Amino acid sequence: MDYLKKIADKEYIKKLNCDNVDLPASYIRKFLVEKILENGGHLASNLGVVELTLAVHKVFDFPKDKIIFDVGHQCYVHKILSGRYDKFSSLRKKDGLSGFPKTEESEYDSFNTGHSSTSISAALGMARARDLNGDDYNVIAVIGDGAISSGMAFEALNDAGASNTKIIIILNDNEMSINNNVGGLSAHLSMLRLGKRYINAKNKMHNILDRVGLIGKIISSGIHKLKSAIKFATISVPVFEYLGITYIGLIDGHNFDALEDALEKAKNTNGPVIVHTITKKGKGYYEAESNPQIYHGISSKYNTFANKIELKSYTDVFGEYLANKARSNNRIVSITAAMGSNCGLDQFSNMYPDRFFDVGIAEEHAVTLAAGLSKGGLIPVFSVYSTFLQRGFDQILHDVCMQNLHVIFAIDRSGIVGEDGETHQGTFDFSYLLHLPNITVMAPSCKEELISMLDVGIGKISGPVAVRFPKDIAIERTDFNIQSLGFEEICMNGTDILLISIGRMLGLCKDVYEALTCDGYKVQLYNVGIIKPLNCNLLNKLLEKSALAVTIEDGNISGGAGEYIMSMSERIHRSKFINFGFGDTFIPQGKQSELFEMYNLTSEKIAERIKKEMIYNVQ
Repeated sequence: MDYLKKIADKEYIKKLNCDNVDLPASYIRKFLVEKILENGGHLASNLGVVELTLAVHKVFDFPKDKIIFDVGHQCYVHKILSGRYDKFSSLRKKDGLSGFPKTEESEYDSFNTGHSSTSISAALGMARARDLNGDDYNVIAVIGDGAISSGMAFEALNDAGASNTKIIIILNDNEMSINNNVGGLSAHLSMLRLGKRYINAKNKMHNILDRVGLIGKIISSGIHKLKSAIKFATISVPVFEYLGITYIGLIDGHNFDALEDALEKAKNTNGPVIVHTITKKGKGYYEAESNPQIYHGISSKYNTFANKIELKSYTDVFGEYLANKARSNNRIVSITAAMGSNCGLDQFSNMYPDRFFDVGIAEEHAVTLAAGLSKGGLIPVFSVYSTFLQRGFDQILHDVCMQNLHVIFAIDRSGIVGEDGETHQGTFDFSYLLHLPNITVMAPSCKEELISMLDVGIGKISGPVAVRFPKDIAIERTDFNIQSLGFEEICMNGTDILLISIGRMLGLCKDVYEALTCDGYKVQLYNVGIIKPLNCNLLNKLLEKSALAVTIEDGNISGGAGEYIMSMSERIHRSKFINFGFGDTFIPQGKQSELFEMYNLTSEKIAERIKKEMIYNVQ
């Protein structure tokens, strides 16, 4: 820890060079491996940017200068160098150090990130604010080769090139994001990596002009045309220069002197500039270098994972179902936005490569692509994290729901996710999906329900379908009856309280049921699998028997499933309602159990609140 304190000292960083950087770099890597294996987090991406981050901190002056890490999971080295090394034991824990940049955490973090492809837009905005305010500082965006392929990043690059605003974009190119990168820009970057003909030709031109003295000044007005001619005469023309962005590359992202030189050039360049660095994901840790996908983001105590009992998650169940279903239905196609492995699609992609579409980090495109596939007579299944589906909201509304197209949204990581914090919690999907016309919205309480819902969604519904499921082990229910899907009553002996369970909350609701019945209350328990369209006939019958109705969900209360059910019931029956869920807030990081406790979503707290309400009603 004392040596980390020394490394984080600005004066020490300013003295680094190729002769003395290896020791601090290796020490930082050793520290990262130790802490991330202990607490979980993003390992491979941070191991790959150690020299790059050291060079950035040497060349620039933080926190005066501003740095924005795209996505942000590669900011751990930056956090160490900005003096937060002593907080790494709390990494991703409740009230601990965030796994992403947090402006509330340090003045060295200039913009909160967590989703992909936002850094260039934010950097351009901050740079324009700097210029309008008459300030003097550098703005740096660090973005990966996967994130830069997103539509939002393209929009920002287009604007930056046209504006001539001074910003520095560092392209951290490790040839993959979570999965291997796809698409035309990825192919273009590969071409740049394979050859330097354009760069060498441009450098030779500048060297010649520098040597010819006064003649060079005379022909300076023709430099731009000559430069363009060289571009067109070579294969590997960086597309960024066509957009008006100065290109510096290729730079070995682990060669400290080369990085420092490139960054100094960028610092002294007027207008937008991109520094293209090549790094090795997982650098310095063999397991992470060999398996960068596995070590991209890991759970705590990952080194003991092999000794744990293998239990299937909802993601696993979904992936196996889809691959098996596609055997008998060749109209099923699968879409992912650069998250194929994480969304359980490895088996499908291996079995049906022609029916598997990885569009890269482009959720908006993925949704409308699905709409087009549906129009063409196929059954597209878009598998996506809840938090990332938000990026495609307009496309869901305008391109899918408005045309009532048969698109299946398999929404993974819905509800509380845990340690990744605010940017990754999937608590908002109910709030917008339930209020769109034509769409069917379902949430399983168990493995069997998930399979049944996918069957119904693919084979019996003609319009849009959303099936949301959590980041959790898939519960198995021996008492499940497929005939009761959407009509399921667990217990029907109550006249006091109606418990309405939504999705994964059935286990918690059963505990609440037990607590209330032990205290003498007569309770009904209704497991709502299909939230929209709601089975209003059954709901009405249940409400007629109950003085109090209680909904319990793992989403935001405001506009959520509970409020939706309450609004539907008010049309047919007036009943006292209590909605349990998460308040109108962003949910911080922490273990799922800690977060449920924090928001009073435990059987004890819920039962206590219900009993107080019942006493109040009697009075």
